[in-house]
Amino acid sequence: MFGFGQDIGIDLGTATVIAYVKGKGIVLREPSVVAVNNATNEVLAVGEEARRMLGRTPGNIVATRPLRDGVISNYTVTEKMLKHFINKVCGKFVFAPRIMICIPSRVTEVEKKAVIDAATQAGARKVYLIEEPIAAAIGAGIDISRACGNMIVDIGGGTTDIAVIALGGSVVSTSIKVAGDKFDEYIVKYVKKKHNVMIGERTAEDLKVNVGCVFPKIQDTEMDIRGRDLITGLPKTLTIHSSEMMEALKEPADMIIDAVHSVLEKTPPELAADISDRGIYLTGGGCLVDGLDKLIQERTGINVIVADDAVSCVALGTGKALDNLDMLDGNKK
Repeated sequence: MFGFGQDIGIDLGTATVIAYVKGKGIVLREPSVVAVNNATNEVLAVGEEARRMLGRTPGNIVATRPLRDGVISNYTVTEKMLKHFINKVCGKFVFAPRIMICIPSRVTEVEKKAVIDAATQAGARKVYLIEEPIAAAIGAGIDISRACGNMIVDIGGGTTDIAVIALGGSVVSTSIKVAGDKFDEYIVKYVKKKHNVMIGERTAEDLKVNVGCVFPKIQDTEMDIRGRDLITGLPKTLTIHSSEMMEALKEPADMIIDAVHSVLEKTPPELAADISDRGIYLTGGGCLVDGLDKLIQERTGINVIVADDAVSCVALGTGKALDNLDMLDGNKK
């Protein structure tokens, strides 16, 4: 191990960063949040510690998420965050690691370059990029090298990547900026419009996880939340039901289903036949919203399978792809 640096796979997500080290599996899973002191530009906290500061910081400290909609929106902060995570994973290694990073399927060359530069600046010896749907498919245990079509819908925090994969590459793909974060936004909007109460991002996320649904539930569930009453300006406690969540999340869920439809429409007939046999695979944390699989199944008429450990699929796939790094490098160690 000492002869050369480690190989690390990183799922650089809008909501979470997951790192995979060859031979060890997943070694790090932290929110992609960084708290920076504006006056000194110094990083105060990264990951879980910084997430707890979201929406609770004084003026000179800003807790931000440096990735928006799956791409880097704040370059310097992303670089500092990557550096922190790489050091955490590698410790003080003598040699710089080789890193493979996931990117959404439809990113521009400029966005790709930003990821490569940030990782290089953060201490990587060599950076490789892999498209998210392909990594997700590998992580879900699908053999992507065969000549049959598989459809992957990877719903993350910032983007939903939809791809039909055959022979190791994506045949038809699309990427939309509607995913977990959009669900949270719609919940905030809905509570504001219907109850005149303002809630924060974290409360919206708790609602989504605990009572969020997009398909009628047999039994209505409820959850108490606190927010600020917009009329009186005072804190107020509300009870939100899952039936209301369904109303709130209907629009973003429909956008995802429309994107799935449009990819199916562009899929060559032979591959479309494979997909109707094999089903549609859902991966990513966003696909865990209650009933999303049932809704897609009802609208498309195709069986929908939620991958095991959906949240980690992309990171696991990136990790498995690390095994082929030597081939990419032309077998040079």
